[in-house]
Amino acid sequence: MRTSNWMILAVLVLTFAAAAQQAAPAPEAQQPASTSQPAAAQPATAQPSATPAAPVAQSTPVTMDQVVDRFLEREKGLVKMLSARTPVVETYLQNLTQDTQLGPVPKDDRYFLGRMDLSESIDRSDYLKDKEDGMEKRLLGGFTKMFKFQYTPLGFSWMIYADRNDFDRQHYDFRYVRREFTGDVRTLVFDVTPKKDAGKGRFLGRIWIEDQDFNIVRLNGTYTHPSRNTYYFHMDSWRLNLIPGYWVPTYIYSEEGDFTAGAKNKIAFKAQTRMWGYNLRTGTANDELTNIRVDSVKDDTPATQDASPLAAQREWQQQAEDNVLERLERSGLLAPEGELDKVLQTVVNNLQITNNIELPRPVRTRVLITSPLETFSVGNTIVISRGMIDVLPDEASLAAVLSHELAHIVLGHNLGSQYAFNDRMLFSDESTYQNFGFKHIPEEETAADKKAVEMLKNSPYAQKLDAAGLFIKVLQTRAPQLAALLQAHLGNNIAENGTVTRMTQLATSAPALDWNKLDQIAALPLGGRVKLNPWDDKVEMVKAQPVAITSARDKMPFEVTPFFPRLTRYGANANGVGPVSATTASSGNTSAPTN
Repeated sequence: MRTSNWMILAVLVLTFAAAAQQAAPAPEAQQPASTSQPAAAQPATAQPSATPAAPVAQSTPVTMDQVVDRFLEREKGLVKMLSARTPVVETYLQNLTQDTQLGPVPKDDRYFLGRMDLSESIDRSDYLKDKEDGMEKRLLGGFTKMFKFQYTPLGFSWMIYADRNDFDRQHYDFRYVRREFTGDVRTLVFDVTPKKDAGKGRFLGRIWIEDQDFNIVRLNGTYTHPSRNTYYFHMDSWRLNLIPGYWVPTYIYSEEGDFTAGAKNKIAFKAQTRMWGYNLRTGTANDELTNIRVDSVKDDTPATQDASPLAAQREWQQQAEDNVLERLERSGLLAPEGELDKVLQTVVNNLQITNNIELPRPVRTRVLITSPLETFSVGNTIVISRGMIDVLPDEASLAAVLSHELAHIVLGHNLGSQYAFNDRMLFSDESTYQNFGFKHIPEEETAADKKAVEMLKNSPYAQKLDAAGLFIKVLQTRAPQLAALLQAHLGNNIAENGTVTRMTQLATSAPALDWNKLDQIAALPLGGRVKLNPWDDKVEMVKAQPVAITSARDKMPFEVTPFFPRLTRYGANANGVGPVSATTASSGNTSAPTN
């Protein structure tokens, strides 16, 4: 009887729990099961080349039919090239509700992070594991969510292609629309419609084809004929020319909802999906030995004796720090060292110099590529997430965030020395969050806040802390709705149970938050500060052209917005976009924030 009851419950859950996104848009295609990699080191396998060879040059098409044949051929070539890649894929989604003053605003949010396998189909394995254990808990969890949409992260990943397996003339009609410049690239625009008997889950929308090699650079539309209890999202998918001859899927924006008078939304949300790490797992130890020849080894250290106990402790901490940074970079979560680190380093140096802070080892800064607002320190390295940098309105706010982690270092709150043991680095990339953690106890967090405020008051940012305080205030107004964005996965949360807990003293002296004061920019939307190269994971800080804010609805703090990258060809630089530099301690000037 007990078995019978479980079967009935399972049937109820599967029958009534609606799926918001079918996993695969291909007709009748079964979603591949996601397989977890073992926690041990993976055996050596054939690695794809770091940069695939460009396609062989062909004659230029002279008719639109030839153009169609060419981009269909190029799409198959892209699928083949990417079949050896396992990029990281991240989706951040905000469910929306209507606010009379601000328009559609976040009601709650969801976050997905995983690794795509593009070999024979599109599969993914998740970095974020389900915290609920046991079949009964999972079934009851689904049962309590009956009649509610459940987001399937793999569904967002499928949007990198119009149709992975059957994008051809047998299944689709193609109608030329016009020529159009998309950034610096001239494109040919086609409307795509599935044939009458093409089946379910076919792409319906518009594509943009660059006019040199005839690759698809943008897809905009949805998928047709969803089955019962499934829902196909609209999507706007962008590709970048990161390597010769190929345009690689990079960004996907999804949006649903109608907020006109009288409309009844079954679902209303905005979501950003990003891909990166295409070139991960291409280098091996054998490659390095092939390219590097060591003729002799000589230790030039001036010391003539063994390390003292304190020196040995510091060497041990350095080894742990280096192990962690290397492992995070190999897992696709940490950006390689680059120009943005120098910007962050300048801010940290400003704090150190003006507070006469001298440390035995230099403080380093690195960028976590993910969207959740997060910072942590390991050894003498401060790590700050891309999402955190994106939403900070100015340099003083950035200094406030970095000062908290610098305070941990100054106070000797060292974490992570256990990672000096190299066996602790032997785990699958997807289990990184389960194997690393750098959370301080509450007493250390409180002490770091106190020390950070003290350092800020002695810094070039002392007269500009109103902006940092406003950032804390607006974060508090949105914290209850942004639990996923504020969920730290390696360090401490900046908010607990919808209440901001970090650096709150700055908010007490800040001016009142006023949505109608258009020159008061307390926080920025996501995606406005950091530019990521999805092929090599390098990041840079960019300054977009300023756009005038005309109403409170234009502010959009912490919100998801569409992607509109300026398309350029490989080797060319985008016009009007340049790196942003932090000011030195001697000047203290900062540029005005832009939305």
